[in-house]
Amino acid sequence: MVPVTANVTAPGPAGLHGEIVLPGDPDYDTVRAVYNAQHDRHPAMVVRAADVADVTAAVRHAQDHDLLLAVRGGGHSIAGFSTCDGGMVLDLGGLRGIRVDPAARTARAEAGCTWADLNHATHAFGLATTGGIVSTTGIAGLTLGGGIGHLARRCGLTVDNLISADLVTADGEFLTCDADRDAELFWALRGGGGNFGVVTSFEYRLHPVADVLGGPTFYPLDGEVMRGYRRLIADAPDELGAILGITLAPPLPFVSEHWHGRPACVVLTCFSGPAGADAQVRARLAALGPVIGHHVARMPYPAANTLFDDLLPAGLHHYWTGQFATDLSDGAIGVHLEYGAHVPCLETATLVFPIDGACHRVAPDATAFAHRDARFAIGLGASFPDPADAPVNIAWTRDYDAALQPFSQGGGYVNFLSSDDPALLAPNYRRNLDRLVAVKRRVDPHNLFRGNHNIVP
Repeated sequence: MVPVTANVTAPGPAGLHGEIVLPGDPDYDTVRAVYNAQHDRHPAMVVRAADVADVTAAVRHAQDHDLLLAVRGGGHSIAGFSTCDGGMVLDLGGLRGIRVDPAARTARAEAGCTWADLNHATHAFGLATTGGIVSTTGIAGLTLGGGIGHLARRCGLTVDNLISADLVTADGEFLTCDADRDAELFWALRGGGGNFGVVTSFEYRLHPVADVLGGPTFYPLDGEVMRGYRRLIADAPDELGAILGITLAPPLPFVSEHWHGRPACVVLTCFSGPAGADAQVRARLAALGPVIGHHVARMPYPAANTLFDDLLPAGLHHYWTGQFATDLSDGAIGVHLEYGAHVPCLETATLVFPIDGACHRVAPDATAFAHRDARFAIGLGASFPDPADAPVNIAWTRDYDAALQPFSQGGGYVNFLSSDDPALLAPNYRRNLDRLVAVKRRVDPHNLFRGNHNIVP
């Protein structure tokens, strides 16, 4: 087992095309900062890789010198896995190349790309794949955790659209895996997180998605709205992505001023079907309950991926957790009403993501993402600007999570989980866990890649 304590006296890797930022350097505080300000950590060095050769050198250096290693793609890890105290942060933000093959409907993107980068590149050809809902999120972490987003009902999870991956293993070897080349490792990457190596590029399958009917519709916090949403998803075409949120109505010009700051429901729509069906979708949304504000329009798909960006900028504090559920039951709705009435601040939201449709047409053992029978992934997302508010927000999240447990099927989407949720590994991966452990034991026997929801070899 590699020691947890870093050997901070070890010099950085030599011969890099990128740079090494050390404590005391003028830009150290800027470079060490991550999206979730809850994790204010001080690495011994930040290696800003310029290419795969830099990644290989950094991994070998960390292994040789017993350095605690944190791998950073977009830096959005809610659990703080994009940084560490006293070790090496391997920053992939300089790896931003993308190549789209419009004829084959594929794209290969380097691991420092954000979803804004990838969506921009693919939209030029009228193509897209399932990504996140905040454009500044890195493609790497979201993909390796499974990948839930607006297009999941139509196109499947992000991992369902992963064709191949390049990665550097714990011994510093570079390899490509896919359905034919090290298929077992490729299987593990699709939902097993960053446990198996540093993925340096991803090859995705793309789908013809250009413009969508997108945007939020706000309603009072009401059980009938939630039950209406449940019916909407039950019989909606796969092209309708619709995320239910429980939050405080924001002070936006299209939201009735009377409702600003009051508990509300919101349905964030992303309909990728034909424009001729937009009126029917609008009618279904209007029928869910009294509308207190809406801004739903035809827009480019990349724009739909930015609608949360202003609400959730870098530098907020976040404490999230998650659950899977087979239904949005009346019991769960009661809990959402109880805790939704006391949302602690404007940036906080509970999000209910539908993961049926195409997600259900993949077997539970086809990828490491095991919850193929879940219809919803629930993200309980306390986000707050003032660190002094952490105790209230964390307590609200934990109590909410506990109250929902009787209506959960166990586990939670790994990209929603905070760092104190390791006990969820077994219910997250179910029967796939033993198989993941076997892959981990083979490719990372000393657990170099433990800065994650760790699968221990």
